[in-house]
Amino acid sequence: MAKSKNNAKKLSYISVPSQIINSISSSSLQSLLDSPKKSSRNTNRFFIFFTNSSSIFRRPRLLFFTLFLFAFIGMLKFGLTLHTPFLPLPCATTPHSKSNLVRENNKKNEIFLAQPLVSHVELRAQGLDQVEGDVEKSEFWKQPDGLGYKPCLSFSRDYSRASEGVLRDRRKYLMVVVSGGLNQQRNQIVDAVVIARILGAALVVPILQVNVIWGDESEFGDIFDLEHFKRVLAGDVRVVSALPSTHLMTKPVEGSPPLHVTPSWIRSRYLRRFNREGVLLLRSLDSRLSKDLPSDLQKLRCKVAFNALRFAQPVQELGDKIAERMKSKGPYLALHLRMEKDVWVRTGCLPGLSPEIDEMVNNERIERPELLTARSNMTYHERKMVGLCPLNAVEVTRLLKALGAPKNARIYWAGGQPLGGKEALLPLIQEFPHFYCKEDLALPGELQPFANKASIMAAIDYIVSEKSDVFMPSHGGNMGHAIQGHRAYAGHKKYITPNKRHMLPYFHNSSLSEEEFNRIIKELHQDSLGQPELRTTKAGRDVTKYPIPECMCNNDSHA
Repeated sequence: MAKSKNNAKKLSYISVPSQIINSISSSSLQSLLDSPKKSSRNTNRFFIFFTNSSSIFRRPRLLFFTLFLFAFIGMLKFGLTLHTPFLPLPCATTPHSKSNLVRENNKKNEIFLAQPLVSHVELRAQGLDQVEGDVEKSEFWKQPDGLGYKPCLSFSRDYSRASEGVLRDRRKYLMVVVSGGLNQQRNQIVDAVVIARILGAALVVPILQVNVIWGDESEFGDIFDLEHFKRVLAGDVRVVSALPSTHLMTKPVEGSPPLHVTPSWIRSRYLRRFNREGVLLLRSLDSRLSKDLPSDLQKLRCKVAFNALRFAQPVQELGDKIAERMKSKGPYLALHLRMEKDVWVRTGCLPGLSPEIDEMVNNERIERPELLTARSNMTYHERKMVGLCPLNAVEVTRLLKALGAPKNARIYWAGGQPLGGKEALLPLIQEFPHFYCKEDLALPGELQPFANKASIMAAIDYIVSEKSDVFMPSHGGNMGHAIQGHRAYAGHKKYITPNKRHMLPYFHNSSLSEEEFNRIIKELHQDSLGQPELRTTKAGRDVTKYPIPECMCNNDSHA
């Protein structure tokens, strides 16, 4: 080996297990780096010790024995701290979660809406984390019978023949602006591809509108794998990153379709002007395209949703890592909890945590009546009893217990910070102490690149939820619907749909014994566990939620 030309001093290094480094808090490391120089008095003490101990360094055997003894004691101490499967970080107090204290100022009083969640350390101190038994043996993890259904996206000959002309066209370019959260964006991107196919146009990579609520400025390629998207759809629709130079100065035809339009409506409304101008710009595509389309276009919807829309590599890799950490100790349940303040306001429901918080929700609804998305002529109690309200933590806990979830079940919590914070989730955490979110499971710095990126954080939740053994939402919504379809397409993995309309009366029946209550709840949900269900049994169902029969088939059916 060639020697270095200069005579710089050689540096020696020791290797330290990464677990030890990870066990040191970032504040401790920072204090080591930023600590001021010791006073001369302390320096002298160290010098005296060093001088008096110099004899040790002249005796190699004694030196190595001393180092070995220190190393052994250190590793023994480290080994005794490995009893927890994950870092004991409460979700609401981690650096990447939203502010854990939301203050509502009122002329009469001041309400603190959120408190830090109970940490797993606190739970152990209270004796709530001592669970026994083998989690894997519980019947709760049993998967539904998928009846042999598998993905099948065989397009018709007419569709394949038409593809040649669609892909050759260089005159028409469809631009779309999609809005909302991650799963609203997904839905609109799916329909944008289908509309481009209907019009025989190339699709310019969709523009993601900056979300005014979260301030997320992520672009398509930040969230999704753009090259994969183009490659998967190469035989269906030509996807381009930008308008060609020939169309840059073209004034686009603009439009915003009404709800549930058909392919024939799209063609009659836009095709003639589109052929003339060459650029069509569409906005507000959420639920604009009919759910009932010809079979080939339904298959295209599935192809986009389940195959083409893959998350960008950094997002997918982190989601996979967090899912693997959840899976490392056995099966796990993913819960999508809808307990945020805006959810209570929009649904016309109340969290029931305290009179003060309920009053605050009511006041916000009165001040902003346009936010109410539920039926405005119904009282809160009427909405609740017909299943229009999200389940709260007490109800989710009772439902899971009745369905047989073991106390030592590991639960991944997906969703925003709940109104009421610690108090809102305490019933769940006390009954199921192994309760984690992505902030608990991520290593220091892993989430930092995605700070202030709400859509990417939601994508991580999506990945971990989709990979779970069991998934349950506390309320309907775009994420729950998307994961329901994704899990069906992946082989009908267990998906619990809470039968809120029929089960809630039993929640208020205090005369029922626990055994009788559990029996009734199980019976109500025996057909709501993710079994195959035909989309065509009910009009207006989304094929990306119910992919049978257009996108999945078995030996008894034909694509």
